[in-house]
Amino acid sequence: MAKIVTFGELLLRFSKLDHMRITQGDMFTSKYGGSEANVAVSLATLGDNVEYITRLPDNAIGHAASQNLMQLGVDTRRVLYGGSRIGTYYLEPAAGMRSSKVIYDRNGSAYYELKPGMIPWREILKDADVLHVSGITAAISQNAADATFEALDIADELGVMVSYDINYRKNLWKYGADARETLKKMLSRCDMMFGDAIEFEWICERKQPPFTAIDSNFEMQMDEYREWFDELHRDYPRCRKWLMGMRNMVASSHHTLTALLWTDGKLLEAPIYDIPDVVDPVGVGDAFMAGLLHSYYAFPGDDNMALNYSLAAAAMKNTIPGDFNLASDDEIMAVVNHQFGLNSLYKTTV
Repeated sequence: MAKIVTFGELLLRFSKLDHMRITQGDMFTSKYGGSEANVAVSLATLGDNVEYITRLPDNAIGHAASQNLMQLGVDTRRVLYGGSRIGTYYLEPAAGMRSSKVIYDRNGSAYYELKPGMIPWREILKDADVLHVSGITAAISQNAADATFEALDIADELGVMVSYDINYRKNLWKYGADARETLKKMLSRCDMMFGDAIEFEWICERKQPPFTAIDSNFEMQMDEYREWFDELHRDYPRCRKWLMGMRNMVASSHHTLTALLWTDGKLLEAPIYDIPDVVDPVGVGDAFMAGLLHSYYAFPGDDNMALNYSLAAAAMKNTIPGDFNLASDDEIMAVVNHQFGLNSLYKTTV
């Protein structure tokens, strides 16, 4: 079984109940999350061998966070402990025409203070098949960014495949680095990647056809997308698989969702999911990424299934509260078979 290592900051999420604003009420609910941890939990739920690397405070909160992932099947034995606090964020859920709001509190966290040389990457990656990172791993502090590129250097040295989620979060880039240039540098080092349509457009500074579907009958402009992806691949030839998630918020609880997968010169188009009862959209991109990584090994060489499976996993995440996608392989495959039928094929443009 392939071994996948994910690396990033584990967070404690505080959310308001019943769509209250942050200024309302006197109670928050708490859950653990964070992009790379979300990917790890999704993979563990699907039965994959996954190890999560981070730095947490050596106190009851830090150990509880690690144990939470361990109970969900993630290997956390080599989590690094030190520092004084865990990073947190506060979520005000969307409602009607009101967008969600996120407030980060990550400065001075155990991960923020991470430095190159602290993590024994050669020991961790010597038997790994994949290292997964995201733009957030480099966004927190200069030291964390340096530690991220240290991991990428050693992964290259050891021949470990790199997967990457753009994960651009404007509010996190406070330490003076150029976010776009840093994330482009990471993109040039990856073998497979995910991003939503807005992140793709931002990092590549190219306009693309808008996704404005209000139901599943929307027609995609595939010729324009194909030219767009071909150009991207010429700029970043190392990356062989590009998965782009596309979501339109018809209303706060009604989203349409689809994806495109560019792989080895082909652009695969997925049907559009119409999701009228969104419960929690946090972590949908991480569910996409986990679906792509899982299907790479579960369905080798079957790019249609990779797209099919990744989209179904992301659609399922919309129905699950919290950051983690706890949908099982059987549940995701049931969605795939219901949506597409056992003998159906994706449309492919060459």
